[in-house]
Parts: sequence; C-alpha cells; structure tokens
Amino acid sequence: MKKLLVSAVAGSFLLLAGCGEKTQVTVYKQGQYQGKPDKQPWDNAQFKNDRVAWEKAIRARTVGQNEYVRVSGN
Repeated sequence: MKKLLVSAVAGSFLLLAGCGEKTQVTVYKQGQYQGKPDKQPWDNAQFKNDRVAWEKAIRARTVGQNEYVRVSGN
C-alpha cells in the first residue's frame, strides 16, 4: 500500500512538472527590427570586406567538398 502511494505521488509530480513551462511569446516592438542585421557575407573580420577573397574561399571550399575531385587527387 505504501509503495502504491509513493509511486502515485511521484507520478503526479512528474505529470505536474510539464505544467511549469513558461509561455514563449515574442513581444514585437513597432518599427524596430529585432533580428540579426543584414550584412554582406564578406563583410567580416576574416575577409575585411573583400568580396573576391570571399569568393575564392567559397570556391576552394566547394572543390574540397566535391567527392570526384577528392578521390582523383586533383
């Protein structure tokens, strides 16, 4: 009887634990953008606003991910 009571109380605590979650509602402010600002992908510390260097890095990354090129060793 005591085990049944303890397990019933523990079960009720587990069921009530899901009710403690707070609502996740975003509050929007009129006229203000609250997300990440839009920037060019090459406008960062690594490329220093150099679009050509960024494009070369993207091409090199693409070639490195190409399985046909990786297997042949070119």
